[in-house]
Amino acid sequence: MASFDSKFSALGVGGETGAAPAQNQDELQLQLHRSWSIVESFAASFCALNFIGGVRSSYLITIVFMTITAAVLAEICSALPLSGSIYIWAAESAGPKYARFFGFTVAWWSCTAWMTFVAGNCQTTANYIVSQLAVWDVNFPGGVGNDNIKWRSLIWVISEGLLLLAVAINYLPPRLYSLVFRGSIFIMMLDFFLCVIWLPIGVSKTYGFRSAHDVFLQTANETGAPPGWNWVLSFLFTAGTMTGFDASGHIAEETKNARIIAGKGILSSAIATGVLGFITAILFLFCTPSLDVFFATNAPQPFVQLYAVALGKKASIFMTIIAVIGLILNTSIAIVAASRLIFAVARDGVLPMSQWIGQVDAQGQPKHAVTVIYVFAATLLCSILPSQVAFTSLVSAGGVPTIAAYGLIALLRLTMTPNSFKTSYFYLGKFRKPFYLVTILFNALVVSVMLSPFYFPVNAENFNFACVIFGSITIFAFFCWYFTPPEKWLRPEQVLQALQSADGDQSENYDHRD
Repeated sequence: MASFDSKFSALGVGGETGAAPAQNQDELQLQLHRSWSIVESFAASFCALNFIGGVRSSYLITIVFMTITAAVLAEICSALPLSGSIYIWAAESAGPKYARFFGFTVAWWSCTAWMTFVAGNCQTTANYIVSQLAVWDVNFPGGVGNDNIKWRSLIWVISEGLLLLAVAINYLPPRLYSLVFRGSIFIMMLDFFLCVIWLPIGVSKTYGFRSAHDVFLQTANETGAPPGWNWVLSFLFTAGTMTGFDASGHIAEETKNARIIAGKGILSSAIATGVLGFITAILFLFCTPSLDVFFATNAPQPFVQLYAVALGKKASIFMTIIAVIGLILNTSIAIVAASRLIFAVARDGVLPMSQWIGQVDAQGQPKHAVTVIYVFAATLLCSILPSQVAFTSLVSAGGVPTIAAYGLIALLRLTMTPNSFKTSYFYLGKFRKPFYLVTILFNALVVSVMLSPFYFPVNAENFNFACVIFGSITIFAFFCWYFTPPEKWLRPEQVLQALQSADGDQSENYDHRD
């Protein structure tokens, strides 16, 4: 079975890989298709970020810091455009001596984060659907609320059905699936323009706009935390909205001219999400009713009731349908990124059943990895049945590993390999060290927020289990690293070989597979 060497081969290390006849059947079973372009690369990250869906949770200005983070990742992505890229970036950033340890750590962090995101997105989509019950005042047996097992069961059934649909879309051939990328961008922009044009018209004819004073100066402390930390907790949602632009890197091996296109996908999606997200945040702040009224809504997704009040009940159905379609496509694209990550880790022989998971079909798609994503997400959704708090804790922990990985890569670049990857198309030059430092500090702040208590005083019901889950994943990664022999995965000489390739004269070989 092919190992990490196959990835170096894709970068031109050890000769060209364009001679398909020289490959044996096992190698062909590990070869991803390569038919996607800048649109699909941009869509992979842009739709995973999902600015219009994320902003409906919360948004403040994190554009500058997350764009700098995206620039740091684009730099190393251009030098190492590989599936499962983020853990490879961490390994290579650490240098030969510590590559295996950090590679294992980020591999398990990222796998957990992306698979958890898929389950969480399905439940979010279900909340949009069931919120129509509140809009139309439908009496639900036992009442609407997470303390009702029948209500939790309804959420679970719908979430599982949505997961099946999102997974089924992933079995489309690559050329047809490119329509999913384009369709997702179209739906997101349609949602955006409807909110920008239709929602303000509706608000002006009903309850009216909030004042500039309320929009820019009013605050609300619903956490019980001191005012300063209550403001810092806003990063829990704002940074989460701009997390996931590494998705372009995960499909790099399926992207033409990946050395340039994948990095562009990372950087452009972060900028587009930041700009459009800022516009949408300001819009929603002016169009949202008073905070007392907004927080008093009994729908799981308050924006559904907002649309009903501002636009009418029938119009809220249309807006809900747009949001649901967008989220389903968004979930499907998240599965694309997650499955490529799982495939890459399995291809390197790190996972149980790696030989089976790390195979691709005749069309160059890792469908076994998609199946693994489905089983994991479906199992995770089952935690809704005994306790909504348990599921929320699991999902809330999903963003921590990704943000931590962003910061860790920057830390390793600053301390271990500050002068490497000069062949990158997005090489940061004299700006690299300041960018690394900013990325480290900002992402460390966000991780601390995500691991902190969300409500005060802390008790058994509101305890944030993210710290426990993140710690457990890290400990598990440590034992995997400790008990996996170096000759099985990521030998030091392999890391050194890739570093030399990224810094040497072989950069022209990056695009041989195109």
